[in-house]
Amino acid sequence: MGLDSSELGRGLFRVLETGDRELAVEVVHEHFRNREAAVSPTACSLPGPAGVLASGAWMRSAFSGLHFAVTGIAHEDDHVWVRLRMQGRHTGPFVRFNDGALDQAVPPTGHEIDFEQIHVLGLSDGKVVSHEAVRDDVTMLGQLEVFPPKPARLLRMLGWRLTGQASRAAAQVSAAAAEAAAQR
Repeated sequence: MGLDSSELGRGLFRVLETGDRELAVEVVHEHFRNREAAVSPTACSLPGPAGVLASGAWMRSAFSGLHFAVTGIAHEDDHVWVRLRMQGRHTGPFVRFNDGALDQAVPPTGHEIDFEQIHVLGLSDGKVVSHEAVRDDVTMLGQLEVFPPKPARLLRMLGWRLTGQASRAAAQVSAAAAEAAAQR
C-alpha cells in the first residue's frame, strides 16, 4: 500500500534533507515538475526524482544541517499544503540562478537560517507530481545580511563577482546538482 498524502508531503522534504534516492522514487512521480526551479541550477528542472535530488544537493551545498521542520499539513483531493521552517547553517556559497544563469552568489556567512515557507504539492498516482511555494525569502536574506544590505556583505559579494569566485561557485553548485540528478 502506498503512502498517504501527509506521508508524501513529509517524504518529499526528507528527500531534500538527505538525498535518499529510494525515498525519492517512492514519493516523487516520474512526471514531477517544480515551478520554483527557475532560481536553481538547471538540473533542478529535470522531471521526476532526478530534479528533486538535484534540488536537495543544491540546497545542502549551501546549508549544512539542512532541515525542514514541518509545522502543519493540510490535504484535499489531489493537493497537499505543507507549512514548515527551513533551517540550517550557511556554510557554502548560496547561489541563485535566473533561468540557468548566475543571478546572485552569497559567500558563506556561517549564519543560521530559520524561516517559514508554505508548499503546495500536487498528487497523482499516489506520488507528488508538482510543487510550488510561498517562501519568506526576505527573512532568509536578512539572516544572511544581504537584505537589508550590510556594507561588508555587499563588498564581499561584489569581490566574489569581480574575481570570478561567484562564477566558479555557480559552476561547482551546478555540477553537484547535475551529478546528484544523474546518479542511479
